Amino acid sequence: MIKEIIVVEGRDDIQAVKKAVEAEIIATGGYGFNEEFLDRLKRISEKRGVIILTDPDFAGDKIRREISNNLKNCKHAFLPRGKALKKGDIGVENANPDDILEALKNARPVVTKKREEFSKEDLIKYGLVGMESSRKRREYLGKILGIGYANSKQFLNRLNNYGVSRREFLDGVERMNREDG
Repeated sequence: MIKEIIVVEGRDDIQAVKKAVEAEIIATGGYGFNEEFLDRLKRISEKRGVIILTDPDFAGDKIRREISNNLKNCKHAFLPRGKALKKGDIGVENANPDDILEALKNARPVVTKKREEFSKEDLIKYGLVGMESSRKRREYLGKILGIGYANSKQFLNRLNNYGVSRREFLDGVERMNREDG
């Protein structure tokens, strides 16, 4: 049983998450949620905490940002795009229970204190920008670290804002290089 409330986008997402874990789950109903919904989440986050698990697409990222900007106490869970894809449709509802469980286990809080552990130089040094394979490498490393895929600027922000340690990062890069060749 997960103590935090899990926030997803829709009813189908709720059903998929319920197959993976026992938890209380709330759907935003897409991007059209209102201030009353955010106020409800604020109250919940103060008592039990919130894990945001949105689709790995533009709309999901937009919903995640809006909720995160309004809550102090939330964690972020990410599904890799490939694990949430079925017949061209991307969404949490398409993921299998093991992948959803893995994403929830790897949920990370946002670090509130400004942190600059990682820089663009790190991204360059480890082939996460500036190479033909950089996008694929960020996607793979994001999966390993549990921070999801993002463009280079957002990936750097996630490394710094989700409390990834230098050791975790280097271990992840080593694993990525070993598994990906």
